[in-house]
Amino acid sequence: MSACEARSRLAQTEGLPRSEEGDPVFPEPWAAEAFAITVHLHERGLFSWGEWADSLSAEVHKPGRAADGSDYFDCWVEALTGLLVGKGIADAEAILGLQKSWQRAAEATPHGEPIALANDPLSS
Repeated sequence: MSACEARSRLAQTEGLPRSEEGDPVFPEPWAAEAFAITVHLHERGLFSWGEWADSLSAEVHKPGRAADGSDYFDCWVEALTGLLVGKGIADAEAILGLQKSWQRAAEATPHGEPIALANDPLSS
């Protein structure tokens, strides 16, 4: 059993991409961060395993999702966002504002430089 599987049942989420050894794999660093945030929030008791499974399943099975699963971690982030907003833990408009700010910051950051919110040309 890998360390990740021993630490949390979230690591056993159905559909989670895995290496040949059975460990979770992530296509980009942000996907690993989204996974870690979800594990942390679950372990802190903000939502149950069943709530998380229902939220992720609903996202993965929405019409228009990629048949090959290439949008799995987009579903993951949408599921987490929806769960936190639905429980009143996060504000949907604040999340959308941060997403837009990060996108502007990414577009304004020279190639090879770290992306920082301070690079958002609309930040004050």
